[in-house]
Amino acid sequence: MLKLTWLDDSLQFPDPATALQVPDGLLAAGGDLSRQRLLAAYRSGIFPWYGPGEPILWWSPSRRMVLLPGGLHVSRSLRKTLRKGRFTIRYDHDFAAVVRACAAPRAGQQGTWIVPEMQAAYQTLHEEGWAHSVECWQGDQLVGGVYGVQLGRMFFGESMFSRQTDASKVALVYLCARLQQVGVQLVDCQMETPHLYSMGAQPMQREAFLLRLKHEVEQTAENDRWLLPPPDTPADWPGKGECG
Repeated sequence: MLKLTWLDDSLQFPDPATALQVPDGLLAAGGDLSRQRLLAAYRSGIFPWYGPGEPILWWSPSRRMVLLPGGLHVSRSLRKTLRKGRFTIRYDHDFAAVVRACAAPRAGQQGTWIVPEMQAAYQTLHEEGWAHSVECWQGDQLVGGVYGVQLGRMFFGESMFSRQTDASKVALVYLCARLQQVGVQLVDCQMETPHLYSMGAQPMQREAFLLRLKHEVEQTAENDRWLLPPPDTPADWPGKGECG
């Protein structure tokens, strides 16, 4: 029987193949949320996910939801929203506000997994250039966004939120547009959800995901392109051949 590993002061994680089947992907507990450990986890196909009052839990599910930046499915209705220009798009303008908004209580959920120490850890990654946000603004109000971590040509999506219809979807469109400019080849969406399926994400078996991950994190990306202004024409949006 596989047993849960408790982490020590080293940055070594157990082999993801040893993760529990129930709950699917639970691999280890303990450790900390230092920059070194978080980056080591992402490079190994592992991510933290836990709730208030719990130890830090580390996961590597047997199936991983992934998205090709150029394969994003943009529906007709979402294209109409994009053309209307309802939102002002900004990159890395207020990363902390995006994380706080993602951590806020949501209808039908009790509590949040983005606990204060998690917010602080990802703020540190952002300040060091590893984590990025895409933000939808209406005037001075942040109404939607997404954030995650980039290593090489991999982007690890962490969370998104929406306070206006389609705001999170628009943020995802502009995220994929920027990732294509940077050279990112694959987005790790972590968990399977109907929303991600509808946007073109597909599940990948853990073994295949880890092989792809190992290749992409070792590649060089053009990270300075995060400083470019957002694309403003439909031709610059990803998934332009999709019209479901």
